Amino acid sequence: QVQLVESGGGLVQAGGSLRLSCAASARAFNYYVAGWFRQAPGKERDFVAAVARSGTFYANSVKGRFTIFTDNAKNTVYLDLNSLKPDDTAVYYCAAGSSYSPGTGTYEYWGQGTQVTVAS
Repeated sequence: QVQLVESGGGLVQAGGSLRLSCAASARAFNYYVAGWFRQAPGKERDFVAAVARSGTFYANSVKGRFTIFTDNAKNTVYLDLNSLKPDDTAVYYCAAGSSYSPGTGTYEYWGQGTQVTVAS
């Protein structure tokens, strides 16, 4: 069983930056794909980014603005959010899965989420 705990969300002005962190209870990211998803009010949970041994993957809406990376020594995956827009406002969830997919179904473990609010 892997537990994931996100942190780093908050309120930021448009154009600003945030760093989200997701700490795992075990060496999850040595063996699993790490992903970030987000869910805005009244919308589905959408893929944001993922990192696997085969590389990194991004949703088109965040490509060039967000960066995902892991620190396996700290069992942590990060998501740097830059050039933030009001449309980026959502609860951001960390996930770990056995293989990469932009769908939520392949991720076995989820964090509780962290709120990101971008003011215009």
